[in-house]
Amino acid sequence: MGNKLVCFSPIPKTSPKELLPPWLSPSKSKKKSSSPIPKTSPKELLPPWLSPSKSKKKSSSSSSKTEVFDDEYIKQQAQIASKLYLQHLQNNGDNLLQLERSLTTKNTLSSSKSQKKLSKRSRSLSSSTSSSTLQLSNQDAARSNGPENKHFVLVHGGGFGAWCWYKIIALLKEGQCEVDAIDLAGSGANFCDINCIKTLSQYAKPLTDFLANLADNKQVILVGHELGGACISYAMEMYPTKVSKAIFVAATMLTDGQSALNVFSQQACLSELNQRAQKFVYANGNNRQPTAIDFDKSLLEEFLFSRTPSKDIALASVSMRTVPFAPVTEKLTLSAAKYGSISRFYIKTDEDFAIPAPLQEAMIQSDPPKQVFELKGSDHSPFLSRPQALHRLLVEISNMPQKENLKTGLRRHQT
Repeated sequence: MGNKLVCFSPIPKTSPKELLPPWLSPSKSKKKSSSPIPKTSPKELLPPWLSPSKSKKKSSSSSSKTEVFDDEYIKQQAQIASKLYLQHLQNNGDNLLQLERSLTTKNTLSSSKSQKKLSKRSRSLSSSTSSSTLQLSNQDAARSNGPENKHFVLVHGGGFGAWCWYKIIALLKEGQCEVDAIDLAGSGANFCDINCIKTLSQYAKPLTDFLANLADNKQVILVGHELGGACISYAMEMYPTKVSKAIFVAATMLTDGQSALNVFSQQACLSELNQRAQKFVYANGNNRQPTAIDFDKSLLEEFLFSRTPSKDIALASVSMRTVPFAPVTEKLTLSAAKYGSISRFYIKTDEDFAIPAPLQEAMIQSDPPKQVFELKGSDHSPFLSRPQALHRLLVEISNMPQKENLKTGLRRHQT
């Protein structure tokens, strides 16, 4: 808006050369015009492609030729400068903001009156000839960094919802990544009856529907937390071509023929707190199989959020919901050709009481992923307790080449 207003401000009488920036002015050998330039209105100073065609007045033949020549010359030079600038941006995409700041500083710090006049004129020209080019340059620079290939799909754990990723969503979007957080069936803003969920397929349907509707040429990075690990494993088997990488965050990373219940039933790894914090719900009667698992609200902080800020614990206490029981008992069918073709990464949480570190290590050893990372000082909910560290790991993993030749399970990192 500011650039457009400059075009209509009074412009003092100047010669055509004075209207040009120093780096676009004609060579010294060009003869100076002997005839003075008549006073012109602001509209007459506009280039032909900006001036209103209907309201433009006809001028005398001599002055008309001079003005057309000068405007066309300015137009050509501006286009050349714009192309050079675009080429420079393409070669130096990472320095885009620095270039823009340096140009702005030069225009701002010009002290002489002639430089201020040139600045006004150059801004009016750039608003018409270069603005669209610069916008495209910004987009090209962004594409060169590959944000279109960094599309994260975040899948929450049992009892959580898409809400739990709010810090990670903000951090990833600030980095120009595409992000979608899924509410699994009966979780978060998905209000289907938990007690009616009979299979893992039903529970993971919002995720599989999302992948089914994804364009064939698109791939996403699946991030699963806790029971969400079983859900992303199921989705990887169904849509292997639409998943570039899978990241398990303190998650149930199962093997073929294994269920989450098989993992959680390893009582040697589970503490007394783990057992006290969860209670079964028998919607179909006490003599039937449980339909859901609920949490003891008084133990939530100690069990899931021991390192989480109090305001996030308050958010969780009013947002957590019961966990459907049937998906926990279902054994997965995972093949090497589909599930096994996707690079997997595991992020351990060392102060986790819900899925203790020994239990996480047991899953890693049973089917080693590409790489293992460890978040020091993280509770069961690193997206709330250590969001910046988790974000850094997600970005680091996303930047790894898909075909990177790594020895499985031998690389470990601590953060």
